[in-house]
Amino acid sequence: MEIKRDRMVFLGYGKYWRSDGIVGLMPIEDERGPGRRTNVFVAGRAEPIVASRTEESILEDMGATDEAFQIQALREAVRELLAAFHEFSPVLRRALLAEHHFDVEKWEQRLGEILRPPSASPPKPPAGSATRAASPPSSSRRCGSGSATTGCGPSSSCT
Repeated sequence: MEIKRDRMVFLGYGKYWRSDGIVGLMPIEDERGPGRRTNVFVAGRAEPIVASRTEESILEDMGATDEAFQIQALREAVRELLAAFHEFSPVLRRALLAEHHFDVEKWEQRLGEILRPPSASPPKPPAGSATRAASPPSSSRRCGSGSATTGCGPSSSCT
């Protein structure tokens, strides 16, 4: 969950606290009523601050909206899917490609790109250096079927 730093969050009745200082929210169940909706736990204090606002409205002010929760849930699902793909055997990968045109390696790459933070783009080569990456030896190249093979030539479907 992404909390926006240094944002002042209104807790109700003139109480404000920095968003990055809030470490926990717990709805008040006993003696809940006007002015008593949420216990707000903050760094450096043993006792919670009683807020008159709901935990959802406080989270929204902190920058943790439903959209942020959905994005986090989607990222976790993509991570789990990617981990499952990594467990696929070479035989299953070939069968999926041959029978259903489902390229597991392509999807692993695409999902990995989705999970990569925007600032973690591949480094650009220095100016004046070769821009083409050296291709791997032919014995370690993969054909379009995803199987390791030897003797792949330029006219084959190797990647």
